[in-house]
Amino acid sequence: MTLTGKHALVTGGGTGIGLAIARAYAAAGAKVTITGRRQEVLDEVSGDGIFGMAMDVRDEADVIEKTALAVDAHGPIQICVANAGIAEGKALHKMDMEFWRNMMATNLDGAFLTIRESLKSMHGTDWGRVISIASIAGVRGLPGAPCYTATKHGLIGLTRSLSEDYMGTNFTFNAICPGYVDTPIVDRNVTSIAKRAGVSEEKALEIMVGMNRHKRLIAPEEIASAAMWLVGPGSESVNGQTLEIAGGQM
Repeated sequence: MTLTGKHALVTGGGTGIGLAIARAYAAAGAKVTITGRRQEVLDEVSGDGIFGMAMDVRDEADVIEKTALAVDAHGPIQICVANAGIAEGKALHKMDMEFWRNMMATNLDGAFLTIRESLKSMHGTDWGRVISIASIAGVRGLPGAPCYTATKHGLIGLTRSLSEDYMGTNFTFNAICPGYVDTPIVDRNVTSIAKRAGVSEEKALEIMVGMNRHKRLIAPEEIASAAMWLVGPGSESVNGQTLEIAGGQM
């Protein structure tokens, strides 16, 4: 398949899942704008069809400005991957409003702003794909992470509603719901879980791996393969769906 002539926007594209997706799209010929909060991280992975641009998805004015700049540079966005997010567990009775709002602003508000601004240029084209990177936490409750779970449920709801709004058009909206993926987020959570649970980091990693039904971490490239399929031929009738990638049934 080829994505030549297509412009893709991938938030949180400097590392992990976002970077794997960006590289897959660029290899297929797309021009890919990746965003993140640290320009130096984006610069390290830019090139070969990938263009890094610092953007804070929590900041409406920044998302509006930077998305417009990306469109001016590379044309209308026809593939939008709302991937930027943070994952951290905390018991509800220990959670303050700052923690709640920061995660909501990043995982849910950020996806809303990213998709909204991408649709402005996508409307001027005859084909578009929007992919939300949710989580298995979006289809079931994740123990110890009520705030994170709420954001991912909300993201799936947003995606499904948009699929209904655009039903019968050449625009589709789907959510990918990974289990635990071998990314820096997992590395950070190992330390966090070990501290909260009072166990070793080895045991904390074992707990996370055990949440995946096949008992191993998922490679970012596995998620990228799913994201490639959702923008390729033969996926036109896949719309408003949650694609769960967690090594087995949830």
